[in-house]
Amino acid sequence: MVDIHCHLLPGVDDGAKSWEISEEMCRIAADDGIQHIVCTPHANDDYAYDRGAHEERLQQLRERVGGQIQLSLGCDFHFSFDNIQEALAAPEKFVISGGDYLLVEFSDFSISPPLQDALQRFISIGITPVITHPERNMVMQRRPEMILKMAEQGCVIQVTANSFTGHWGSAPKKLALWLLERDAVHVVATDAHDPKHRPPVLSKAKAALAELQGAKVATALVHDNPRAIISGRPLPYFPRPQGA
Repeated sequence: MVDIHCHLLPGVDDGAKSWEISEEMCRIAADDGIQHIVCTPHANDDYAYDRGAHEERLQQLRERVGGQIQLSLGCDFHFSFDNIQEALAAPEKFVISGGDYLLVEFSDFSISPPLQDALQRFISIGITPVITHPERNMVMQRRPEMILKMAEQGCVIQVTANSFTGHWGSAPKKLALWLLERDAVHVVATDAHDPKHRPPVLSKAKAALAELQGAKVATALVHDNPRAIISGRPLPYFPRPQGA
C-alpha cells in the first residue's frame, strides 16, 4: 500500500513531535503493509513550508529508518490566495514527489467561486489537484455536490482512511460512504499525525472498502492510484462520478 498524506516529518507542524515518534510511525506503517509514505507538512498561516529544509529532514529520516519504508515529499497545501499565487508560479515547490499532483486542503469556513475556479488554473498548467479529506470539511458536508463537480473537473478526491471506520464521527463517515457509492473516491490516505490517536494505518479501511465495493476497488484506492500519483502517472482507476 501507498500513503500519500502523512504528517511524518518531526517538528515541522502539528504531526510527529520528535524523531523517535517519526520512527515509531514508520514501524506502524510498515507492519500495516504500507510500503511508501509521502510526507506532507502543512503549508498554511500557522506553518511555513520550506521545501529545501523539509528535503534535508526527509533525508535524515530515510537514514534513521533504513530500508524499512520508502519516503518522499509532498505538501498539505492550504488553498489560500497567497499560496495559490506562489504555487502557480513555482508548482515544483509543493507537488508530490516532484511530479504533477498537489494535495489541496480547503478552509472549513468558506469555499468561494474564485477558489473553485483556481482549481482549473492548476489543471490547465498540468497540475492535478488532490482534494484532501473533503468528507471532514464542514462546507462540503453541507454541499457534497461540490465534491462531485471537482471530480468531474478532473480533481482527485482523497478520503481519510479512518473516516470509513467512524473515527471522525457520523457525518464524515456518512459523506465518505456517499462519495464511495457515487464513484467519487480515488485515493484513501491516513493523514496520520501520531502513533496513537491518528496512526498511519490503511489496512482497516482497505478491509472495509473491500466489503463495500470489492477487492479490486479497495486495491485501486490504497495501492494502484496512490502508486500512480507518486510516479506522476494518470490514475488507472478514475470512473466518472455518478450524479455530477
